[in-house]
Amino acid sequence: MHTEDRQRPPPDPAAGALPREVDVLIAGGGPCGLMLAIELGRRGIRSLLVDGKPGTAFSPQANATQARTMEHFRRLGFAHEVRALGLPPDHPTDIAYFTRFAAHELARIRLPTAAEAVARVKTLGGAWSASELPHRVSQKFVEPVLRRHAEACAGNTLRYGCALEDFSDEGGHVAARLRTADGRAHAVRARYLVGADGARSAVRRALGVDWGGVTGLQREFMGGRMAALYLRAPGLRARLRHPPAWMYVAVNAERRAFMASVDGVAEYAFHAALRPGEDAEAWTEADARRVFAQAMGAELPVEILSMGTWLAGHALVAQRFGQGRVFIAGDAAHLFTPTGGLGYNTAVEDAVNLGWKLASVIRGCAPEALLHSYEAERRPLAERNTAYARRFADSVGLFSAQPALDEDTPAGDAARREAGAYLDRHARLEFNIPGVTFGGRYDGSPVIVPDGTRPPPDQPNDYQPSACPGGRPPHAWLDDGRSLFDAFHSEWTLLALGPQPPATGGFEAAALALGMDLRVLRLPQPGLRALYDAPLALVRPDHIVAWRGGATQEAAAIVRRVLGHPPAA
Repeated sequence: MHTEDRQRPPPDPAAGALPREVDVLIAGGGPCGLMLAIELGRRGIRSLLVDGKPGTAFSPQANATQARTMEHFRRLGFAHEVRALGLPPDHPTDIAYFTRFAAHELARIRLPTAAEAVARVKTLGGAWSASELPHRVSQKFVEPVLRRHAEACAGNTLRYGCALEDFSDEGGHVAARLRTADGRAHAVRARYLVGADGARSAVRRALGVDWGGVTGLQREFMGGRMAALYLRAPGLRARLRHPPAWMYVAVNAERRAFMASVDGVAEYAFHAALRPGEDAEAWTEADARRVFAQAMGAELPVEILSMGTWLAGHALVAQRFGQGRVFIAGDAAHLFTPTGGLGYNTAVEDAVNLGWKLASVIRGCAPEALLHSYEAERRPLAERNTAYARRFADSVGLFSAQPALDEDTPAGDAARREAGAYLDRHARLEFNIPGVTFGGRYDGSPVIVPDGTRPPPDQPNDYQPSACPGGRPPHAWLDDGRSLFDAFHSEWTLLALGPQPPATGGFEAAALALGMDLRVLRLPQPGLRALYDAPLALVRPDHIVAWRGGATQEAAAIVRRVLGHPPAA
């Protein structure tokens, strides 16, 4: 999702000199770029992140952090910081559908509060067996956390108010020119460049990479131009006839809209579908208040904090995710309609995937061929996720809101019952998505070693934990109360499961020879071997199963393959 704000925070002044030479230059200081800087910085890689904006996000933008993203935040040690932000810990995270926010409720899916999520996650199994549950928090709160952790890495330099102007891939390095807000130019030499610079990515355009997929999909809702308002309405809760929610969706024939609570008190991110002939670019604040009142079904005092527009109806994936020493990630590589909240979360996993691979190559324990697996793994995943987001958008956006929904008549009652039944089914399709969240896989990747088993079916609303190589490791809570994922090494982990697993010396020797940072995690806890359906499983730094099995004779060949090395002669 791309918004064009009419209000920006004051500039964030640069401090200190820019480095002239770095390992990785990152263009873009949103969640993808910041997460990449953390992944690199934690591994001792020197990176420079630049962004022409004055600072992190002012407007809410993305508002949902999925469970898989929260698991990565936990892996890096700050999931608890993110979960403490946004809504108060006891605020509902329900998604509710209304004719208008202050009128008839049509459907509601109830979800745990932030406080309940922390307790409940330890009781869940099956599809929702996880170390973390989703968290409803605005991107504007997440980005400062990411920025703080990126800046804490000694090798990182972050500079907002400084944009990438142009670059050239010189074969052995990338030569780039930056320009600061005061007009000064700076030359930087980097081993690699990553364009995490958003939907209008200058890096993607410079590479000549076109979009694949579909765009311009028109729907009654979530298809076409949308108005975005960031507003403060302290009196809103008092005007509601029903219990509060996190997301409110207005379904009526006059104005389709949705609204997410930002702080759980008075701030909201409001998005409205434009009617034919409307030009939100020319709206005054009075126009914005009028449109909000249409969705609200009541007049109330509103302070407009920012106004913008964005275009729904995208399901686009870049035809290439890089060229030579230059890569693209996040919105530069894929554009979503935000149903399902998949854009920001897919962008975070781009950074997680690319980060350990760049670090492995730069540190000399993997050949550059490892970097080819970034596109091989992430591009199919982006196509999968944009297709799911399109399916969710079709489900809600092609539903036709009839005028009778607003009528206090028997016909209106009947229309609301019919709409409520439909929207109840839709809410569960879009918002109960463990399969989308946990089920992304890298089957066919050159650095995954298949074991001949078939992965579970890819279904949005169901997830079957499986250690079939190429997917997320099955989760469990250990006898000491820790998450299994908390016991993983920060780099490579070889799980040795059961009371008498095979000897692991072959893997340890192969890892030592190639510079792979590997630790063996021995867990005799009953049930884990059955959960993984093998006594050994090799888990990558991004928490993906690279190999599993019981025979260790091919350990050296397996280690070579998962690092991107060619087979030994």
